[in-house]
Amino acid sequence: MNRIILVREYILTTVGLLLTALGLDMFLVPNGIAAGGVSGLSMILSHFTNIPVGIWMYILNAILFAIAFFTIGFDFSAKTIYSTFMLNFLVDLFDRIVPIWKYSPPYIHGEVDYILAVFFGVMLTAIGMAITFSQNSSTGGTDIIARIINRYFGAAIGTTLMIIDFIIGFSSMFSFGIEKAMYAILAIIMNGMIIDFVLHGIEMSSKVIIFTEKTDQVIDFIINELKRGVTKIPSIGAYTGKERMLILTVIRRRELAELIHFLKKTDPKAFVIIGEVRQVLGEGFREMDKAL
Repeated sequence: MNRIILVREYILTTVGLLLTALGLDMFLVPNGIAAGGVSGLSMILSHFTNIPVGIWMYILNAILFAIAFFTIGFDFSAKTIYSTFMLNFLVDLFDRIVPIWKYSPPYIHGEVDYILAVFFGVMLTAIGMAITFSQNSSTGGTDIIARIINRYFGAAIGTTLMIIDFIIGFSSMFSFGIEKAMYAILAIIMNGMIIDFVLHGIEMSSKVIIFTEKTDQVIDFIINELKRGVTKIPSIGAYTGKERMLILTVIRRRELAELIHFLKKTDPKAFVIIGEVRQVLGEGFREMDKAL
């Protein structure tokens, strides 16, 4: 089962990386919108050196991993290494080998609407990155710089990442002009918001408290069908004075409908309290060391 889960995570990670690469190569890179990260910095360097963006991403990520090895220790997961260099490969593939940017709307019609380029470019990259992050992976890059600064100066990683991205966005004015730098800043802001929104939807879980006369059947369904844990809590009704067992469980949002459907058939008189949970850490959910 663990091997199946691992394979699924790598497949979903690859799908996320594919979307990210398409967003970069179809909309952002061809239009000079350096929306932060190693990809944005690579775009700036490519403009001055004529070395392809994908090659610069290989170079910069290799340097960053080397620096991380000597400064904070090499504690990156296999998935992070895979994600970092697979994204490099896909960006380089769609830029040089299979130039998919030739099929982007601005190229076909001979004119560029930068708002549309930012919107669709960020939508693809943000959704792709959110899918990748949801599989307990990361694309390395400027995350490494943020971790190093956090280690030695105690600065928050999220804040540091945002500052780094803004610096890269502002720096793009020296290669692509101030107007495109402003579009890059807009793309960076939108990217963060969309990633948070998508991750919130993907990872949203529900805390469910159930009062039922069919305690054993409900617990059996949650454990054996939904594959989720259950906590039994003894309780006493204040009005009736009756002792009963309260059931507490946390499940994914997509599993909630199954549970409600089962309760309707098993105990229509059950009393159910459902609450939204922003994030769940631990077995069956997000790994503790990947907490936001």
